[in-house]
Amino acid sequence: MEIHRPATPLEPNDDIYTTLGVKRRINAAGTLTRLGGALMAPEVIGAMAAAAGYSVDIGELQAAASRTIARITGAEAGIVTTGAAAALTLAAAASMTRWDITKMAALPHADGFAHEILLPRTHHTGYAHALRASGARLVDISHNDRGAGAGVRGIEPWDIEAAITSKTAAFAFAANPTSIGDLPTVVSVCKARGIPVIVDAAAQLPPKSNLRRLFELGADLVAFSGGKAIGGPQASGILAGRRDLVGAALVQQLDMDVAPETWTPPDLIDRAALKGVPHHGLGRGFKAGKEEIAGLLVALERFANADDEAANAALEARLERIAEMLGGLPGIGTQLLSARETGRVPQLRLVIDPAVADIDALGLSRTLLSADMPVHLSERFAHQGILIIDPQALRAEDEEELVAAVKRAVLA
Repeated sequence: MEIHRPATPLEPNDDIYTTLGVKRRINAAGTLTRLGGALMAPEVIGAMAAAAGYSVDIGELQAAASRTIARITGAEAGIVTTGAAAALTLAAAASMTRWDITKMAALPHADGFAHEILLPRTHHTGYAHALRASGARLVDISHNDRGAGAGVRGIEPWDIEAAITSKTAAFAFAANPTSIGDLPTVVSVCKARGIPVIVDAAAQLPPKSNLRRLFELGADLVAFSGGKAIGGPQASGILAGRRDLVGAALVQQLDMDVAPETWTPPDLIDRAALKGVPHHGLGRGFKAGKEEIAGLLVALERFANADDEAANAALEARLERIAEMLGGLPGIGTQLLSARETGRVPQLRLVIDPAVADIDALGLSRTLLSADMPVHLSERFAHQGILIIDPQALRAEDEEELVAAVKRAVLA
């Protein structure tokens, strides 16, 4: 019979993962949520630690965050959320309720007012759950053959117009390098009907130009991840866009256990438009702490001011060294893709010939994950016999062990 013993008491200077019995992993798969996202820079960690030592009004802090986010993105306003998925839920809620506190109180039960969100079929991913969590009903539209690789036609104006009814609250758009060309068409139709366009751009950084580009194309609300390329806390994200919608999202996220007679809302919230003081909103479970807000803002400033060309050149040099160390392995070819080719950051592809290597891509990945210090490679193209080394969260001091682990797995 297994005996479960109490955890060892933690000391301030402990190696937290060793004390907890959690394996540290070599992450060459990218800034994935399941692996803890980005590795934060010392100044981001310092900002979070400094913020932790004081009490502040979270609404006032979010209003300050809005000014920073607006300056960097060009949007009217922005708030820090607990990830891009939370930003999507809040965006959907704000689009349905605007400043109506009766509708805020009703969510997620929204049958009595506009609650449908139009979503192109080829934009419907697992992340659409975040929109549905608000109480919205998703309406599939368009054939969008170009997006599916089945033809040349994308989203067309008549397609959107035919789907709009009195129940339409918003249009949801999943941005990627292929789909973004359709965004102006969506905006042209929806703007004329007063329908907000919500863009999921969680993983569309880099390039950092997308911080502004999506608003320049007319998006009303955009969700970004804070814990990936931006390099902020993993449990952070950004919702930016129209000031009225961002404000409505914020008021549904804040702790609203306040006396109406003494409540002083931040300037991001239109007190006159509310016609009362709402209770806790649907987004209350998505509360962003002062530490996440401070860390995200410092990370965002660093990201916006970074020299992308220099950073990508340094990453390419690291991948070239890794490719050289892996040279000569039977059945393993390497292919270095530049940031220009990937649209994001450089990557090193391991192309596996199972007839020579005596192991296929998923088998190699499985072996690497079973090591004492597990090694994670991206399995995005494993079905094509390709594993990817993504350097975004790969520590330089882990490179030699990564190479040694691959060699052990192939030559075993």
